[in-house]
Amino acid sequence: MTGEEMRMPTRLNFSRERFSLPGLKRLRSYRSAWLRGDVIAGITVAAYLVPQCLAYAELAGVQPIAGLWAILPPLLIYALLGSSPQLSVGPESTTAVMTAAAIMPLVAGDSSNYASLCSLLALLVGSVCCVAAFARLGFLADLLSKPILVGYMAGVAVIMIVGQLGKISGMSLKAESLFGQIGEFSGHLSEIHPPTLILAAAVLIFLLVVQRRFPNAPGPLLAVLLATSAVYLFDLNERGIAVIGEIPAGLPSLKVPRGFSSQQLVYLLSSAIGIALVGYSDNVLTARAFGAKNNYRIDGNQELLALGAVNIGNGIMQGFPVSSSGSRTAIGDSLGSRSQLFSLVAFLIVILVLLFLRPLLSLFPKPALGAIVIYAALRLIEISEFNRLRCFKTSEFRLALVTMFGVLATDILVGVGVAVGLSVVDLFTRLMRPHDAVLGEVPNLAGLHDIEDWQGATTIPGLVLYRYDAPLCFANAENFRKRVIAAIEAEKVPVEWFVLNAEAILDIDITAVDMLKELHRELIGSGITFAMARVKQDLYQQLKKGDLSETISTERIYPTLEEAIEAFHHRNPPPSSPAQD
Repeated sequence: MTGEEMRMPTRLNFSRERFSLPGLKRLRSYRSAWLRGDVIAGITVAAYLVPQCLAYAELAGVQPIAGLWAILPPLLIYALLGSSPQLSVGPESTTAVMTAAAIMPLVAGDSSNYASLCSLLALLVGSVCCVAAFARLGFLADLLSKPILVGYMAGVAVIMIVGQLGKISGMSLKAESLFGQIGEFSGHLSEIHPPTLILAAAVLIFLLVVQRRFPNAPGPLLAVLLATSAVYLFDLNERGIAVIGEIPAGLPSLKVPRGFSSQQLVYLLSSAIGIALVGYSDNVLTARAFGAKNNYRIDGNQELLALGAVNIGNGIMQGFPVSSSGSRTAIGDSLGSRSQLFSLVAFLIVILVLLFLRPLLSLFPKPALGAIVIYAALRLIEISEFNRLRCFKTSEFRLALVTMFGVLATDILVGVGVAVGLSVVDLFTRLMRPHDAVLGEVPNLAGLHDIEDWQGATTIPGLVLYRYDAPLCFANAENFRKRVIAAIEAEKVPVEWFVLNAEAILDIDITAVDMLKELHRELIGSGITFAMARVKQDLYQQLKKGDLSETISTERIYPTLEEAIEAFHHRNPPPSSPAQD
């Protein structure tokens, strides 16, 4: 699969362009080569999401059937509006927990309108996301760099693996935190149910062997079928191995949430903003991580719109707030999903399960489910990318590690927030202390070059050609002035002219303008001519608005460095020569 095959135009511009349906465009240009992977991925993801959604419904505090209802609108809506061809959107643990935390204080023992409040919360979350999309706030996702994505996915993978310890061991772990689960598991090793662990290990080994020996085979789907067959043939459920069990039937109906007060509405709106922030962060992080892995791009504003529409759909279909699922997306990716057709296939499977296939899926063993999740999680830990970051730049490698451990030590959102903050600090540090260069001549090499980069390079006596590789602003104005003075003082021959090569200075603020005026006065007072070269038109207009053009005359602003050097050589009269009569 090439990057061009996965990529499609997804840009959405509310102010100048019409609304877009990236998923529909992709389905219209569908390639037959994708069909096998999408169908197998859809079937396997459906087999995984049914028990998962039932569990997340209980986590949110609603009836288990609501978990299956809450997956139906997302599978359809995101398939049309989403910019990712692989992301699986629907119920997931974080938003389910936040939903329960938001609704519980409102019911105060009377849970008769609990489900209705959950649906109302989903409507509000969807509305917040849609408003953010219209406000063009998707750019916030640009703060999520490659090291953050690599570290985030590794951290999520570890959380996914630890979260399956209870399923693969037959133990009932009560701890909710990562380290709490590890501690509880380590302290109760004697309670491991051997047949459960053996089955889980067999399924995981089967998946790893199939991946290595037959990379194009649908390993997880085969694992589902074989594990279910083993339960049926050998009565494993009678030997203590847990199975999914009976799945309730029924399809959702259109229902607008009612029976809430204005106080409840205001309270839920504040909760909706938090859930929308967490949901979108998780959504775009997961989408971008798989986009980076498979070489396609994600549109942040389109993802906001899609997530908003998905939650609005859930709000009127008796669901609850949802986001994306990293585990389901990873399973689909491991099976070769190429488009949102896999979601449509999963949608059909869920409908069939709700209507006809509940008895068959009820025999699927939970240890096998845990093994599939661990298999998918292992594929998210990209050791090669960590090594690549370490070899490229230590700061990038450290950022990935900080993100990973931040996700593990706190929670996903806090860990990512810390990493984004460090990323911004790193960016700001580079802006405050950028690369600079004194330019000179190199023997047998045409042009002007950084004298630090070339042995034998020399400056033009009496002239400092200085380049500063960043915009000038309040954050680096004083740093710029100090480095200019240091460059002048480092010259062995007294400096007569200072020429600022402005080719890398794309922008300037008023603080930097005032600094340049002060620097100009300081140099003139020392008998040094201040000139500029390669000043772009936009920068020149800013200099004029800041009245700097009145300080530095237009005769001392040169289009090229060559013209500035020529003017220096023909200075009249040179300060070092006697005045002519």
